[in-house]
Amino acid sequence: MKINIRTVLLLLLFQITGETYAQEVYRLWEGEEIPYHKKNNLREYEKEAWGTMCVFNITKPTLTIYKAEGQNTGQAVLIIPGGGYELVAMYHEGYDLATALSKQGITAAVLKYRLPNPKSSNQPHLVPITDARRALKLIREKSPVYNIETNKVGVLGFSAGSHLATTLSLWKSPDSDENPDFSGLIYGVTNLSDANLKWLEKSLYHRKLTSDEIEQNTLLKLVSNNTPPAFLVHAYDDEVCQVEETTLYAQKLREHEVLTEMHIFPKGGHGFGMGRKSDGTDQWVPLFVNWIKTL
Repeated sequence: MKINIRTVLLLLLFQITGETYAQEVYRLWEGEEIPYHKKNNLREYEKEAWGTMCVFNITKPTLTIYKAEGQNTGQAVLIIPGGGYELVAMYHEGYDLATALSKQGITAAVLKYRLPNPKSSNQPHLVPITDARRALKLIREKSPVYNIETNKVGVLGFSAGSHLATTLSLWKSPDSDENPDFSGLIYGVTNLSDANLKWLEKSLYHRKLTSDEIEQNTLLKLVSNNTPPAFLVHAYDDEVCQVEETTLYAQKLREHEVLTEMHIFPKGGHGFGMGRKSDGTDQWVPLFVNWIKTL
């Protein structure tokens, strides 16, 4: 059989350009002054941690948008990977999920957010939420490009990223384009326990919280009828973020008659990302896709 070299080259070119077109990377603060930024010598790098490749020392945030494939639902999901506000698990809690959602007709955008570091910010605790709000606004600005309906833009976070997604849902921005229409909260943090207070002071605020800040971070008290619908996932044997973080939030949402779906797996631990077939945690992604398609 003769092989047409020109045809092979054209097919390779199509594949390369097709993959490039499927995702686009945007600098979050392109052409603008980066809020709460100060000069520093930090260098971003990748390294394996907790069994997955993670990114450290992020000071230049980006948003990677994966275009919806096939029949576009008009929905978009901002994905916020976790990492305890000390690193970002960009791959198994970010890019992998974005690829899966885009194949279901959902536009997916992965946020590489700045980490709250006093070396790179004069207000470290405001850095993640400021980047996340900017990302939601940018997605809506790009809605004509990706055929997104601006009232169908949600957020999905893992662990610390889920804490950030919950905060986005409860700390309403005066700019409606910076608020999510729904949320996916995967093994997240919602309860201001003593342990979580210490974590926030160590990894997010880098100082003691004031009494007003403690009130503001008591997230369960902030749930209201205006809180966006939520899809919740956790494992009973999670020893990093206790399952009560999810069940207590679901209870508060139910009290305020907010649409909620919750899935608790008997095993899975913490940080299972898109899940595993061996313990059944891989079921949550198709369940989430079905849930947002029926909103």
